[in-house]
Amino acid sequence: MRVAAIDIGTVTSRLFIADVSESGVTPLCRKSVITNLGEGVDASGRLSDDAIARTVDQVTRYKETIDEYAPIDSLVALATSASRDAENSDVFVDRLRDIGVELSVIPGSREAELSFLGASNDFRGEDILFADIGGGSTELAFGRAYGPAESVVPKIELRASRSFDIGCRRMTERFLKSDPPSECELAQARAWALETLAPFFEGESIHFDRLVAVAGTPTSVVAVRDSLVPYDSSRVHKTVVAREEFDDVARRLCALPLEKRKKVAGIQPKRAGVFPAGVVILDAVMSLAKVDGFTASESDILIGIVLDALRS
Repeated sequence: MRVAAIDIGTVTSRLFIADVSESGVTPLCRKSVITNLGEGVDASGRLSDDAIARTVDQVTRYKETIDEYAPIDSLVALATSASRDAENSDVFVDRLRDIGVELSVIPGSREAELSFLGASNDFRGEDILFADIGGGSTELAFGRAYGPAESVVPKIELRASRSFDIGCRRMTERFLKSDPPSECELAQARAWALETLAPFFEGESIHFDRLVAVAGTPTSVVAVRDSLVPYDSSRVHKTVVAREEFDDVARRLCALPLEKRKKVAGIQPKRAGVFPAGVVILDAVMSLAKVDGFTASESDILIGIVLDALRS
């Protein structure tokens, strides 16, 4: 079957089209554009007219791309944190319905489940701690995927998962007002991240083989570390980043004003504004998990949507 998956996050809107069958997943198209749907939502509780307009415009372009790959057996469009938080998300849903895209605003638990399905598939048989650092929320999960290699969709043992209302856009708007962020602002942001995420690690000990991190922050860390211009997903996917390497990237970029940060090789200029907050959150995850690095992954909720369509 041919599946088109649209993921509309607080910062980024993405498209993935793939053929999926018992023989595997064959990617056909992948696109990602920063639309900042959640800009200002943390303070106002509403999606702005401008944010809705630019995101609908981008999804309209995605719909044109999807039509080029017709026939499509399943079109799944999901929205996450910003749309969950906004009191006027129904306006956004209606605008997308007008262009033929039926949007589902999913709860954090469902987001964590689908994201873990996508990421864990590449690490079958390993106990993994999973972190998805979004613009408005961060999903943490712990478990494993298993099953024979010939089985396209793995079986999932999800032992713990939780969605937290902390993300790089939300943190930036709350704490990081200076350019570049001051040491005091960064310290306050880190304290908030540690306090918010700590409950996931309390109680029963979590024993895992690796920390797998997805979304723009960890992949950008790899791209900056390796000066990837243009961006090459094949060189990012499943790349291990040592704690010392992460600390070096985080320290260098957090010290730069925005305009200089935008020019650093490997970072998307539109992501540069929220990158310091992203690394603060990833730093907190590593500290709480007591790990000395992470594995970056390009397999996330988009892969999870495709795999979920096959098992439905």
